[in-house]
Amino acid sequence: MKYVSTRGQSEPVSFVDACLTGLAPDGGLYVPEAWPQIEPARPDETYVDVATRVLSTFAGESLSEEDVRGLCERAYGTFSHHSVTPLSQCGPNTFIMELHHGPTLAFKDVAMQFIGQLYDLVLGRRGQRMSVVCATSGDTGGAAAAAFAGASSVDLFILHPHERVSPVQRLFMTTTGADNIHNLAVTGDFDDCQSLVKAMFADKAFAAEVSLSGVNSINWARIAAQAVYYATAQAAIGPNRPIRFVVPSGNMGDAFAGYVAARCGLLAGFELVCAVNENKTLATLLSDGLMQREQAVATPSPAMDISVPSNFERLLFEVSGRDGDTVRRTYDQYRQSGSTILPESVRGPLGCTGFSSAVIDNGATLEEMREFKQQTGELICPHTAVGTAAERRLPKTDATTVILSTAHAAKFPETVLEATGDEASLPKRCTELLERGEVFDRVENDLKLIKDRIRGQVTAEA
Repeated sequence: MKYVSTRGQSEPVSFVDACLTGLAPDGGLYVPEAWPQIEPARPDETYVDVATRVLSTFAGESLSEEDVRGLCERAYGTFSHHSVTPLSQCGPNTFIMELHHGPTLAFKDVAMQFIGQLYDLVLGRRGQRMSVVCATSGDTGGAAAAAFAGASSVDLFILHPHERVSPVQRLFMTTTGADNIHNLAVTGDFDDCQSLVKAMFADKAFAAEVSLSGVNSINWARIAAQAVYYATAQAAIGPNRPIRFVVPSGNMGDAFAGYVAARCGLLAGFELVCAVNENKTLATLLSDGLMQREQAVATPSPAMDISVPSNFERLLFEVSGRDGDTVRRTYDQYRQSGSTILPESVRGPLGCTGFSSAVIDNGATLEEMREFKQQTGELICPHTAVGTAAERRLPKTDATTVILSTAHAAKFPETVLEATGDEASLPKRCTELLERGEVFDRVENDLKLIKDRIRGQVTAEA
């Protein structure tokens, strides 16, 4: 099993090297050279069983099945629910998939716990040390901090937008107490943080000097690990029953994982609604074929305050017939002018992928949190509310609807209180966060300054 770049100018690599590298040398994202066909999940399989089968297939010869099972057992042994990503019914033929039972109460834990174990195993065997950089709009940073805290072969540098994440989200990033976790609060928004990370990878000399790696949603291991819970949802609903997934979307990684599951034969069909907030670049891409840079606006669902959905590049690669030249030209035009219309040859196939979108504004998000509480007695986070609000607007079909609940309500207590008047308390297993001291540094949006910080840390440990 080899992995190729969406921009077509890098040599194929193994699963392990694709995951450790993160971004391909030509600036593209890695995808499998060909989509493998994987036997669908069965209701009698455990989550670890399904994850082992799926991830072993993606790993190919670069990891043994025994290695992958060990990684999965350690990763998912940290979750508070034995099903890892259980379904709960919230309406007629409608279910919530709870993705917040990991150590930092967010769906990012599902992939990040696996990645942390993967890096620890592979780098230990190779005798290497890496600098992992992570731009976060909230949950990725905390999940990465929990996964890599204390790792012997990794220094993790988290870039989060200063005062643009919830205080509880920040606590998960800044209270590990681990010497190898470095938190940088950047002046600006998430797109600024993501641009800094991409610029670091683009500087080949710097990337080599500090052994740079990345674990944002562009990392293939993130996509592969998230495809597993689509497979387990299909098994739980019924192996042949059609499912319509509704996914709160920002960077499109979680949504693209559903596409991957379908391409690999893990789903009975594929229909997925990307539910977005007022930062609606992804909706515009899917409906109009227009890729346009816009300033991200603050919303009650800050982890989705993203104007450039990075994983759309993988979908563009597929609908272009895996034409790296088309992908490269499209992104070159976008980088130069901040706007581009997708080629006509792409717009037609894009409409046949099974993806659609729904835009939920700030007022509708808060109203949905109130209405969901009144109807079910349950509190939901504002990102999940974008998904449930989108579901209410969809036409009724025979398909079962599964809405991905991306985070625990307690990660956004201020928003929950504003919307519902109720307190969202942290689970007991997380309350000690409130007693720990935070460690993070304010930094300007300055690439040289941040590269010097990383270089200095690496040099000090040499």
